[in-house]
Amino acid sequence: MLVVIAPEMVPSAWVLRRVRRRRLAVDVYEDYAKLAYDRQLGPGRRAAAVALVRLSTALTARADLTSVADAHVPPLHARRRLVVRNLPDLTTLPPPTDREPDPRAVYIGDVRRSRGLATMLTALEQAPEWTLDIVGPVAAADQSWLDEWRASSVAAARLRLHGRLAPARAWQIAAGAWVGLSLLDDTPAFREAVPSKLYEYAAVGLPSLATPLPRVVGLLGESGAGVVVNNAAAAAAEMREFAADPSRLDVLRGHALSWAESLTAGGSPYDEWAAEVARLVGE
Repeated sequence: MLVVIAPEMVPSAWVLRRVRRRRLAVDVYEDYAKLAYDRQLGPGRRAAAVALVRLSTALTARADLTSVADAHVPPLHARRRLVVRNLPDLTTLPPPTDREPDPRAVYIGDVRRSRGLATMLTALEQAPEWTLDIVGPVAAADQSWLDEWRASSVAAARLRLHGRLAPARAWQIAAGAWVGLSLLDDTPAFREAVPSKLYEYAAVGLPSLATPLPRVVGLLGESGAGVVVNNAAAAAAEMREFAADPSRLDVLRGHALSWAESLTAGGSPYDEWAAEVARLVGE
């Protein structure tokens, strides 16, 4: 049985499947073709990336099992297609803790400007009561920009960069924070997406501050688990209000925890996927 989670590995896995007569399962986390336009690639590299994604998507549709993170994620049709939402694995997350005395925000994920890096740092500059922890690898294309910001910004001392960490260690840093940030740009890759960090923030008791991607607006509006902000200035204004009156934040925290509990009430979203893999192995 072969299980593939990266698009660039699908063609070679397909060949191996045919040669060794193995079953093949492919998990597709994002719309990779649209994601190519979120990256700072030259026209030639982008065209090559899109061509590879199209080949991988066509082969993925013919795999024995295709799991996608959301209904809109390609391939839209496959031999056996499962939608497996990226809900939190509670075994990797710490239990909710009381917030610390001083306001602190956290971001955990891929670190790049299209995923909100500049927006987060601008908000930090405008909310002087706050500190910010960022956990995740910084995109090479944005490293020099970040270095310049750290060398010149008045808020540089209030930023802590942790780099890439194992999931359990990353979420330990979230313990005690006041909010989780999800300030993604409205790019083709993100427009229809639901960032998995919204679910994870809620599970550890963190309300989200998020930009108005359509589905994020719907989820946070229905759940009350966070606040939608249009830009860095709006995010900073919310942060300053939280610092002045933390009781509003506590209400949002309660909504976040209730929402997280409802998401996992029906059991793990990965149970059906595991059952399908077990079935394929047994055939």
